[in-house]
Amino acid sequence: MTNEREVPLRIENEREVPLRIEDAVNDACPWSGKPIAADSLTLYNGAVVGFCNPDCRDKFARAVQSFENALQARRVERAGLHQ
Repeated sequence: MTNEREVPLRIENEREVPLRIEDAVNDACPWSGKPIAADSLTLYNGAVVGFCNPDCRDKFARAVQSFENALQARRVERAGLHQ
């Protein structure tokens, strides 16, 4: 979730608050191994995950979406719902 300035937000006490680098579960970018940056945070399964730059963060988002789409397609196929 992001606001107009593309600052990632999370819900805390029924309010949207910016993600904080000190809340990240990692210190190094999972793609590059470089230190994470405050402008490159995202939420994944309720946890703050950091990346070295917005491009790595966005690459992660695309990968997650791709996996989710593949899993959904498999569920549909196994349920016999595909056309």
